[in-house]
Amino acid sequence: MPEMTGTRPVKIALIQMGARARKEDSLRTAEAYLRRASEAGAEIAMLPEMFNCPYQASIFPVYAEEEGGPCWRRMSKAAAESHLYLIAGSMPERDEKGNIFNTSFVFDPDGKQIARHRKVHLFDIDVKGGQYFRESDTLTAGNETTVFDTALGRFGVMICYDIRFPELARRMELQGAEMIFVPASFNMTTGPAHWELSFRARALDNQVFMAGCSQARQETGYISYGNSMITSPWGEVTARMDEKEGLLIADIDLMQVKRVREELPFLKQRRTDVYGGGCAPEGSE
Repeated sequence: MPEMTGTRPVKIALIQMGARARKEDSLRTAEAYLRRASEAGAEIAMLPEMFNCPYQASIFPVYAEEEGGPCWRRMSKAAAESHLYLIAGSMPERDEKGNIFNTSFVFDPDGKQIARHRKVHLFDIDVKGGQYFRESDTLTAGNETTVFDTALGRFGVMICYDIRFPELARRMELQGAEMIFVPASFNMTTGPAHWELSFRARALDNQVFMAGCSQARQETGYISYGNSMITSPWGEVTARMDEKEGLLIADIDLMQVKRVREELPFLKQRRTDVYGGGCAPEGSE
């Protein structure tokens, strides 16, 4: 694990934007917000889920690109020009076999890709009187836990529906993640009911920071809940947006992770002899 930078806060930026119909317009919007984040002193920035594509399963194949394609190159360049770590939301990614994934690419301040997360849990729901959606109609699920190192600390990334599966967040914590970034787009059925609850719960039960970056609410097509937020290792909401497009800048004290784990050391008190070690880190028994 890299050396921590000390006790100074880490400044992060959440970019709550709505995807435009034209991919080029979405990219230009993202780039403009990244410049603003850099000017505000951000060291890490995150875009929302499917930031460059309307959230509609049937059109994911139309917007899909290969890793290293035009959107990838634009985000790599934007990270380098803004000189920050970039969790580039997510975008439809097509592999060499033609499979399409909901993928988040992570870049360092030189524009080098340092991680890739393919959404593990596909959003297939049918809520009576509420939301119906099936990502699996066009998307393929990923199969990896994604944790990456930076000069600031070790972080994890998951995508939206992944947050509902506590085993994935626990596996990231066991692999050393101090903060988990979540590009997302909860809707107006699940958002009011479960958005804040999910982020507070995953932060609390893993004693990590959680940062969720949502698409802004748009009144046509898939309507996102918005409300991008940050929750602390104590399970508190420390920063939150409303439904409108905008930029959230926040200082994160990663030393709080260590303090909370010392004060309430339940992660060390896990009884894997009783309930097994199914969430053990890779390479362990």
